[in-house]
Amino acid sequence: MSELFLSIGVDPGIIVLILMMLVIVLAVMVFRISMRQSRLERRYKSFMKGQDGQSLEKQFKRQFNQIDKLMEANEIHIHDINLLKNNYQRLFSKYGVEKYDAFDDVGGKLSFVLALLDKHNTGIILNAIHSRDNCFLYLKEIVKGESYVMLSQEEVEALRKAVNFGMEEE
Repeated sequence: MSELFLSIGVDPGIIVLILMMLVIVLAVMVFRISMRQSRLERRYKSFMKGQDGQSLEKQFKRQFNQIDKLMEANEIHIHDINLLKNNYQRLFSKYGVEKYDAFDDVGGKLSFVLALLDKHNTGIILNAIHSRDNCFLYLKEIVKGESYVMLSQEEVEALRKAVNFGMEEE
């Protein structure tokens, strides 16, 4: 065989060195592959620990059923959130209160004005006027921050507080 290499003009020692390097590279590759395989076997054994094929299938089935229940609950929650959003549009979310003395002979600021508005500044103003003998309640409608009926100074102040609700510094 060495005569064949000599006739081609290649030294047999070089061929031996190349083959030895190839054996070393292949040995490293085999070592890496065996390490990967052992890690994969450990993971597989850990995953299958105490499980047979049927019990693993039951566990997967339980997990999928649980996911289905969570999806149904999520749909119900989305529906409820949308319902709350729609109801919030009509909810009185801003208010303003102004207490005052309606009459000079009655003290303690027992009279008050309460303005209740939604996010579009539409709602009502309730004016409770207390005297020594009676209490009178007046209700006025507010549409987009405006009243079609003349407002008293206290009602204007309560309406201003309600319109600016959450914007004022406390």
